[in-house]
Amino acid sequence: MKHAVILAHPSRRSLNAAIARTYREAVERLGDEVIVRDLYAMRFNPCLRASEIPGPKEPVFSVEVRRERELLEDVDVFAFVYPLWFNAPPAILKGYVDRVFGMGFGFKPDFGGVRPALVGRQLISFTTSGAPEFWVRDTGALSALTRLFDSHLGGVCGLKVVDHAHFGGMVSGITEEAFQDVMAKVRTSVTAHFRRHPSQVA
Repeated sequence: MKHAVILAHPSRRSLNAAIARTYREAVERLGDEVIVRDLYAMRFNPCLRASEIPGPKEPVFSVEVRRERELLEDVDVFAFVYPLWFNAPPAILKGYVDRVFGMGFGFKPDFGGVRPALVGRQLISFTTSGAPEFWVRDTGALSALTRLFDSHLGGVCGLKVVDHAHFGGMVSGITEEAFQDVMAKVRTSVTAHFRRHPSQVA
């Protein structure tokens, strides 16, 4: 399998960056291939261009969008790693989805509408927040996010949503013990969802 880790955090010393590294290491231990798309390090432009919007004319995509689509063309698992800002994904991630997962990649025109183009592939997410985990869950913030972002993206593109692991109260002052607990949960998630059964290993 091939995984794409899509990281949306501006600090390379962040918990999110550590989660992305741990995910990559865990996947590689399983023998799978991984590519990492660090959106801030790439300075990805999240602003959708008028020429990229489907209309009477064929959309015209920029070089960076075409490059991303080529890199992701044979990916089996998309792993999103990002913080919640105002209980939503960072703008750079939303823009990445708008531009890269839009018409021609995530879905294609069909009679009377569109059809999913990523059927059979998977989506897994890891998020963090400064708000305590119980608050994010009890207020419905996390369920709203997963419904409007994960489930919608999965439905439009044909992705199977396999998990969304959230770690609350993690912005500052995280202890070493808590940090290691998060990394352990990331590794456990990878193993639970992507470890192949012996019969699948040829």
